[in-house]
Amino acid sequence: MEEETISLKDIAEVLKKRFLLILVLMVGAAAISAGVTFYVMTPTYESSSQFLVKNNTESNSEFNSSDINTSLRLINTYNEIIKSPRILDEVNEELGLSISGSQLASKVNVSNAQDSQVVTVKVTDTDPNQAATIANTIVKVFQTEVPTLMNVDNVNILAEAEVGENPTPVSPNLLLNTMIALVLGAMVGVGLAFLLEYLDNTIKSETDVENQLALPVLGVVSHVKESDVASPLDARVKRSRRKGEKFDVPTTKKTV
Repeated sequence: MEEETISLKDIAEVLKKRFLLILVLMVGAAAISAGVTFYVMTPTYESSSQFLVKNNTESNSEFNSSDINTSLRLINTYNEIIKSPRILDEVNEELGLSISGSQLASKVNVSNAQDSQVVTVKVTDTDPNQAATIANTIVKVFQTEVPTLMNVDNVNILAEAEVGENPTPVSPNLLLNTMIALVLGAMVGVGLAFLLEYLDNTIKSETDVENQLALPVLGVVSHVKESDVASPLDARVKRSRRKGEKFDVPTTKKTV
């Protein structure tokens, strides 16, 4: 049994043949994604507040690298404390939020750059003002509770969360979602084009007869349109018009 091989020319012909199908799927997927992103998905906003974990040395005394390393190790502990029920339950009670502590924790992200003593608290919410309020309250409650929990007072607030005049949502991303849908639509379209070509077993050319039936082609019957066949009368009318002669078409009369 001979193995069938597909050349780049065959692939190009299939894509050209099903180009309209691929284009419709791409445009349709992009339009659906844009519509869902814009009209269905709820936009979320992000707001952040920063605080500094300072050293425990006196303000006028010198500090060495071990003091900084101690502060950096404390930051990992602080990151866990900030998202603990001890802090978040207090924030919930102070702001009167109608969500649980676990739901509030899912909105909070605590991070710091490598070897940095600056900690950033980011909060996402569907309301930009609410996100800023939660971020600022978390940092303030944490600053108040740290001396009791860790017996140290080394947290200074660097920047409070603020809301601009025209806050921009961080998600959903309309352009990103549309481009992803466009690519997925193209992939589905190409796959469907090759599937339809594979399932299509009709014979369309002399080559198909030779390849599929293993029979030689003896002749080809051309398709002649009705407009290509002219009657003798039509030919005489055309010749007379070219010569500028008047030609009367005979008519038949029917008597009753």
